[in-house]
Amino acid sequence: MERQQDYVLRTVEERGVRLIRLWFTDVLGQLKSVAITPAELENGFEEGMWFDGSAIDGFSRVQESDVLARPDPNTFELLPWAEDDENSARMFCDIENLDGTPFEGDPRQVLKRNLDRARERGFSFFCAPEMEFFYFGHGDPERPLVPLDSGSYFDLTTADVASDLRKRTIHMLEGMGIPIEYSFHEDSPSQHEIDLRYTDALTMADNVMTFRLVVREIALERGAYATFMPKPLQGVQGSGMHTHLSLFEGDTNAFHDPDDEYRLSKVGRSFIAGLLVHAREITAVTNQLVNSYKRLIPGSEAPVHVSWARNNRSALVRVPLAKSGKESSTRIEYRSPDPACNPYLAFSVMLAAGLKGLEDGYELGPEAAANVFELTDEERAAEGITGLPQSLAEALDEMERSELVAEALGEHIFEWFLRNKRSEWADYKAQVTPFELARYLPSW
Repeated sequence: MERQQDYVLRTVEERGVRLIRLWFTDVLGQLKSVAITPAELENGFEEGMWFDGSAIDGFSRVQESDVLARPDPNTFELLPWAEDDENSARMFCDIENLDGTPFEGDPRQVLKRNLDRARERGFSFFCAPEMEFFYFGHGDPERPLVPLDSGSYFDLTTADVASDLRKRTIHMLEGMGIPIEYSFHEDSPSQHEIDLRYTDALTMADNVMTFRLVVREIALERGAYATFMPKPLQGVQGSGMHTHLSLFEGDTNAFHDPDDEYRLSKVGRSFIAGLLVHAREITAVTNQLVNSYKRLIPGSEAPVHVSWARNNRSALVRVPLAKSGKESSTRIEYRSPDPACNPYLAFSVMLAAGLKGLEDGYELGPEAAANVFELTDEERAAEGITGLPQSLAEALDEMERSELVAEALGEHIFEWFLRNKRSEWADYKAQVTPFELARYLPSW
């Protein structure tokens, strides 16, 4: 750590960096930033930067407000965009109490705690999310949304604005050390997908936060607007964040078994079983908005039933076919999360559910061979297939009863998250929507 701090201090001096932006997130996953000068950087490493935590959603109450932001030198990156031609850089921070202990309201500390729990069992946790999002001509909710293109899945739209935005975004991300695996036009008009190359979960959560900022920044530069809202348009597919997960023991993929018919180890099977058993409990965290449940509806490509399969994309958990001779590519894909989640908390609860399956020896049920969407309710019930929550309120009810989620998030975030989201649901219920006026006003 000290060597990395020295590297950061030397780079800041050699590159003439004028501002260092210290990044962290609130409980909902909104990026926060405080800028310091190079003169304050060494002190920031040694003592942390004090700030009033009561000003940040989900952090501290007024009577216990003071916290420290301690920069993580491993996350240092120069920012590709310059303000007033001044070089700047960023680092993610861990939030601590004044005595140096981890602050329980910090989502990054929550993920680190869950990763420590996996490490105690000999595992490293890796993630690779598929980030979907929309481009629009503006971000004004009072005006009709204007897609930038009318393309569909894998369309080659070389001449349009959206294609250029995606290309520039990829170049900037790679310039910040965030490798990209794939990018393409998604199914809906002006919907795009950029898949991040797998890495450890903490680095990936930092990368997701950086990704969302870069996508928006590039769009704004060109007078457009990017959104990670799960379902901004009616009648088309919403945006998901399908997340590929794997556990490693050293350099060995713990999910791989060459002798299994699915090439899936007992560890992999129990991990999947844990995700399925606890799927309903963790959905409020992986899909945290009222709008998230406009995507998780029957008849769309998003999963709504708790099942697993290999090439069956209607399943909640998919086991992609491993590439021949590449055992390290064995992984599972959890398909319900959306890109508006807090990645630190979402990765935490997915890991906690999978580890619970390992610790308690959960047995994985049979693969869902048929298209689950096409089965009747009776057929799904006969196969033991339940459904994901169909509203934020239902998801919160499931979460509130969950010891697993309470333990994974910690009491502070668990209770604040529930209060905040109950309030969001109450505000939503109080609205009279255009749908209701159009449907009921003429007849009733």
